[in-house]
Amino acid sequence: MPERRTVALVTLGCARNEVDSEELAGRLAADGWQLVEDAADADVAVVNTCGFVEAAKKDSVDALLEANDLKDHGRTQAVVAVGCMAERYGKELAEALPEADGVLGFDDYSDISDRLQTILSGGIHAAHTPRDRRKLLPISPAERQDAAGVALPGHAQEPAAPPQDLPEGLAPASGPRAPLRRRLGSEPVASVKLASGCDRRCSFCAIPSFRGSFISRRPSDVLSETRWLAEQGVKEVMLVSENNTSYGKDLGDIRLLETLLPELAAVDGIARIRVSYLQPAEMRPGLIDVLTGTDKVAPYFDLSFQHSAPGVLRAMRRFGDTDRFLELLETIRTKAPQAGARSNFIVGFPGESEADLAELERFLSEARLDAIGVFGYSDEDGTEAAGYEDKVDPEVVAERLARVSRLAEELTAQRAAERVGETVRVLVDRIDDEDDGVVGRAAHQAPETDGVTLLTNGQDLRPGRMVEAKVVASEGVDLVAEVLSVDGTGCTEEAGR
Repeated sequence: MPERRTVALVTLGCARNEVDSEELAGRLAADGWQLVEDAADADVAVVNTCGFVEAAKKDSVDALLEANDLKDHGRTQAVVAVGCMAERYGKELAEALPEADGVLGFDDYSDISDRLQTILSGGIHAAHTPRDRRKLLPISPAERQDAAGVALPGHAQEPAAPPQDLPEGLAPASGPRAPLRRRLGSEPVASVKLASGCDRRCSFCAIPSFRGSFISRRPSDVLSETRWLAEQGVKEVMLVSENNTSYGKDLGDIRLLETLLPELAAVDGIARIRVSYLQPAEMRPGLIDVLTGTDKVAPYFDLSFQHSAPGVLRAMRRFGDTDRFLELLETIRTKAPQAGARSNFIVGFPGESEADLAELERFLSEARLDAIGVFGYSDEDGTEAAGYEDKVDPEVVAERLARVSRLAEELTAQRAAERVGETVRVLVDRIDDEDDGVVGRAAHQAPETDGVTLLTNGQDLRPGRMVEAKVVASEGVDLVAEVLSVDGTGCTEEAGR
């Protein structure tokens, strides 16, 4: 019997990419590939790249080069680029980076096994010429659900030939329409795609051009995938897309998320539902009510503010201002005082003045955000802002980035300190005996981005347990808490049972 082909998936970028990697893993496992964690142990290393900003693209190139080095002293025979940077640049990336044995776009995902086999056998798969994926779907959102033949990574699409007998740990994640999904980790949290693409036209963002127009997944698919993840031991599901507040607009109901969330929260085994990527201009009173008042739905608001000075926001093709954003946060906290809020901001945008920067600092100082990401502006290929005049000098951008980052660090540490004395619900993520001990996350802490909660008396806990704890201290953005009860048992001794 021939030795099984082995493949490793290396994932960079956001949670949406993690979902796409698990779809690719499912397709490959169903076709007989053996998945391994370490690229050095794989015949083929597949690098799921990020193409968002320059720093992310550099990280992707570095990962491809690092994987290529394995070919000199390991099992690895081929390195293949997939993901956003591969889709965005295609043939250009293949020519600029000959170390990659293949560059595959989204249209290759359904045939990923054949593509990798061709490359592994020494064949050549010609990289695609990039195209504007917004043009692949109808302009009218209502007509998009019927559009066939458009690759939508992470969506519920039926495989061409669904296997009758699936390997252990593999399942059609959303019933008969779904792609195969295979978990690549054992963490108690996993992401589920609500939608792909974006109809907004922010002047600094290239994502819609290579991710396409906005298209929702059907609620039944999202529910089915959530049930499957619960069967795999997942306790927290994070709903992701480029813009979750638009969910349902192409299905005839812009309020569909408000009805879907309680259904997801009712799935057996799921302890928490978290929604990410919310647009402030699209927040609805009903959505705020559901996010702040539904059991098991985290009162968590990942709001894409980007800036708060009106002139800068208009140049970004966005809406709002400092006072309106503060009013939104006040509305949320009136309904749920402990609600979490985070956002990202761009400094040094073309035309940004010192007065604009001061306005942003005013907003940050009053907003009491739990987590703040700050990025310095840089031109992105194909965006409207790349052609703007009145660019801010790169040295000034760097100075503003450092200045606002320092402020953000101070403010988020202050916000964490405000939470001392609160009682929080913490999901245990991992046990780190050598360093932090028991590490989890409260409702206001999303994975990877928002800090953690360290449990001082949870020695008997294991990942996936939900506990009630009292915050006794803070360390930067992180919290330190004492366990009060475990899954409602009232005592930590039950944690390991």
